[in-house]
Amino acid sequence: MLRTIIFDFDGTLADTLPLCYYSFQNVFWQFDNKEITEAEILSMFGPSEVGIIHENLLSEEKEVAVERYYECYEEKHHDYVKRNHEIVDLLIHLKKQGFQLAIVTGKAKRSLDISLKALGLVSFFDCIVAGDDVMKPKPDPEGILLVLNTLNVNANEAIFIGDSDADILAGKQADVRTIGVQWLPNYQSATFTVQPDDFIKKTDDFLISLNTRFSK
Repeated sequence: MLRTIIFDFDGTLADTLPLCYYSFQNVFWQFDNKEITEAEILSMFGPSEVGIIHENLLSEEKEVAVERYYECYEEKHHDYVKRNHEIVDLLIHLKKQGFQLAIVTGKAKRSLDISLKALGLVSFFDCIVAGDDVMKPKPDPEGILLVLNTLNVNANEAIFIGDSDADILAGKQADVRTIGVQWLPNYQSATFTVQPDDFIKKTDDFLISLNTRFSK
């Protein structure tokens, strides 16, 4: 029986990818005098923002650069990221149905908190695992396994929803069922190299899938 629904965040629960791109581009231009593309930024995804900056920025002012990233992210959040009412309605419906909801994201807790508070999503989740809560980022299953352990849920009682190959791979390695989504304007993977158990482009179809394919 399905008890727990675990979500990725960027590109899954919120259309935050353009803001992430802007913030990284600002940092790399300011500290390395380097222009980087969205594709280059996507290729760095996995670690938290702190990890990405420490691994890829040439400047020695890495801690200052991290602070600049968070400044950009918070200052421009209202301009770049809008509350998606279809996602909010979906979360309300799932909570009313009695599901435990969780987040597993590579995003650092600091930027995740900025987004959750700005979008009014804090109260929906029973467990949140951010990028700085784990040693190994997705596609490693550590974050998903941490949620299962924290909420005392078996793998066959959970599903993981995400917009990237890393999400689907992490779910498969954690032995949970997976759903790939492209229901927001910006998402990470145009196609999935490892096929999820279902693929959804509209939030309404998620509820249909939940009742027909994942109800047992």
